[in-house]
Amino acid sequence: QVQLVESGGGLVQAGGSLRLSCAASGSIFSIDVMRWYRQGPGKQRELVAGSTSGGSTNYADSVKGRFTISRDNAKDTVYLQMNDLKPEDTAVYYCNAVLRTTVLPTPARYWGQGTQVTVSS
Repeated sequence: QVQLVESGGGLVQAGGSLRLSCAASGSIFSIDVMRWYRQGPGKQRELVAGSTSGGSTNYADSVKGRFTISRDNAKDTVYLQMNDLKPEDTAVYYCNAVLRTTVLPTPARYWGQGTQVTVSS
């Protein structure tokens, strides 16, 4: 079984910073892609940032220049450094990974439980 566990959310004032972490554990063979999504109040879940095993990254236009995604492949962990936070960044942030396990070599998508980020004005 695979688990993704996020941490690092919380309450911060506008202009502040937070760093989210997501650690994958279990019978992991390899991780192809790790992404961060978020879902704000009354909104659909949206992609925030992604990182491939090859080192490519992509970001939503709304966070470019403020958020940075990084990975520690040795620890199967992805991070999201969030700077200059704005009230509109308030959301539950979810970690997502496309990975292969030692049991199932076909890539499958897994989700974390989410961590709340609240930015006050």
